[in-house]
Amino acid sequence: MKILLVGGAGHVGTAVIPYLQKRHTLRVMDLVEPRHDVEFARGSIDDVDALDTALDGVDAFITMVMKGGQDGVERTHTIEQAQANYAVNCTGLHLLLLTAFERGITRGVHTSTMSVHQRERRYYSTEEDVPMDGPNVYGLTKRFSEEICRYFAREYDMSLAALRITGPRTRAQFLEQFKDPPRRPWGTPLYITDEEDLAKAYLAALDYVNKGHGRFDSFFISGDAAHEEVNMSKAKMLLGWQPRAQIDLGLTE
Repeated sequence: MKILLVGGAGHVGTAVIPYLQKRHTLRVMDLVEPRHDVEFARGSIDDVDALDTALDGVDAFITMVMKGGQDGVERTHTIEQAQANYAVNCTGLHLLLLTAFERGITRGVHTSTMSVHQRERRYYSTEEDVPMDGPNVYGLTKRFSEEICRYFAREYDMSLAALRITGPRTRAQFLEQFKDPPRRPWGTPLYITDEEDLAKAYLAALDYVNKGHGRFDSFFISGDAAHEEVNMSKAKMLLGWQPRAQIDLGLTE
């Protein structure tokens, strides 16, 4: 397929493009040029004309846009942070989905975040049962973004998936931090996700949304292979995905 990566020149897009390119033709829409040799359409997710141009001729899309993630605990934020997060995560996403629908593009993957939840929890049992109670404006607007996806699946018969990712790392970062992962302010380790695992999650989600219609699902995506903190049974069951990097790289048995 031909896939539009909205915000694909950022950290996540840069890490996963080499893997996605093996299966799909890519176009990146962003305000800055991508580091990889892919087709590029300059523009912002809240610019309707830029969206219309970028969506021309694609089969599906992945959103990777973000505006300054916060730590999942602190509720303090500035007016500028509020404006930027609503513009990208809510208005921009709504415009993307509406423009895509008008072009007959009804399948896409949205990058959400585990920060839709209050991050001091010790266990995340299921995507549906854990409250989306992230206290900061980033997590709040990402929560709203999932509701926007749900709305378009219900009212416009689109097939959409949201990946609630955490700790995305390049391969070099993953190898450096695996044995000594960063610690959150309250002391627990942050489960980091290797670039290849993350890319495979996007590929699996693309396959998933290409089946059926009128549905939306959210999936926990984490490097927590033992499910100590995050139960990713839904991703394994519906996407056929589970984190493999630590085994494949010989870091654990």
